[in-house]
Formats: sequence, C-alpha cells, structure tokens
Amino acid sequence: MKRYAISVLVALAVCVISPARPAHAAGSAKAAAKTPAKTTAAPAVVDSLDVLTKAVARDSSKWDNLYRLGVILMDRDRPQEAVRVLTKATQVRAGHVPTLVNLGAAYDALGQASQAQLNYNEALKIAPEDTVATCRLASSLYSTGEYSKAIDLLRGLIVKNPSAYCAYFTLGVAFADAGIYRDAIRMWEKVVALAPASPEALSAKESIDVLQRVIQSSPH
Repeated sequence: MKRYAISVLVALAVCVISPARPAHAAGSAKAAAKTPAKTTAAPAVVDSLDVLTKAVARDSSKWDNLYRLGVILMDRDRPQEAVRVLTKATQVRAGHVPTLVNLGAAYDALGQASQAQLNYNEALKIAPEDTVATCRLASSLYSTGEYSKAIDLLRGLIVKNPSAYCAYFTLGVAFADAGIYRDAIRMWEKVVALAPASPEALSAKESIDVLQRVIQSSPH
C-alpha cells in the first residue's frame, strides 16, 4: 500500500493563533442611520501588512503592532521576517504565550525545530495547560523523529482536556504518516465532531476522504 505521507508542519499551520479582532463600537448602526446616504466610490483596499510595517517602523515599542505584524507575516509565508518581528515582540512584552507560540511556529517553518521547541517549552512553563503550545510542541517533536515523545504528549493532553481537538488532529496526522489509516480517520472524525466549523475540521474532512479512497482501492 502506498504511504499517505502528510507534513505535520503544514497540516498544523491552521493552528497559528490569530490576534483578536476589535469589537464594533456600540451604537454605530444608530449613528449611521442618522447620516444621509451618499453616493461615493468604493474605498481602496488597505493592505494591513503595509500599514503595520509602517507603524512598526515609526514606533517599534508597541507590542500589539509587533504581534499582529508577526502573525500576518506568518500568514504570508514570510517566516524569516516573522522571527525578527516576533522576537522583538517578546522583548517588549515578555511571557506572552501566543507570541512565544507563534515565534516557535516561525522557527519551525524555517526548519529550526530545536529553537522552536525552546519557545514552545517556555510558553508551557507559563501556561502548562495551553493546548496550542502543546500541539505545536508535539508536532515539532514528531517532525524531528521523536515519535514516541510526541504521541505521549498528545495522549496526555487528551486525558487532561478531552475537547482539545488539535491533539486529535495531530494524532491523525501521525497515524496517517505511519500508514495506520483507520486510526487516522477515527482521530479526524473526533476533530469534526468537536469543532465542526474550525479550519482543522475542514482539513480533517478532506484528509478523511483521501484516506477512505486509499483504503477502498487497496487489496484486502
């Protein structure tokens, strides 16, 4: 049977923590209702990357701009720049778990797993129950061949937090990579059941379809 190999780092890219979106101001709809409608041209699309890059260039002491810029750089597949920006963010605001996890993800994207794991472990010292940091660490360990350690970490997380769907997602990746397809499907079905609207669930559904076709086409 042909192995269905999946890149753990690519699969877990969906777990990158995004900065919170600002809430809409209360009463904005009421204020808009009082304003006469005007026929105007559609506003130009603003590139948030360009805006944040300029904001950080003007003042690199504001953590929120640094953090948001780092996340966008990761989203744009520019991990080298993300490392630089997120490292600065950790200096401005030490001990912020999402910043540390995203910095680890940037290092992992550059193939620097040992440095990535230092950041994940630092995050877990601050927040031992953080599910994303745990899943990221397990993914990184798996990518460097520490399979048993990675699997034990994920299983331990599930024992502590049965709703940690990123753990099931990562276990599914590991099982699929090892050729244990039915167990991989079972793990991904848990992701769909626990978080049906998540990006992980979408990826899981697609991967389940692929594996089911592989199983059906294989000789019994």
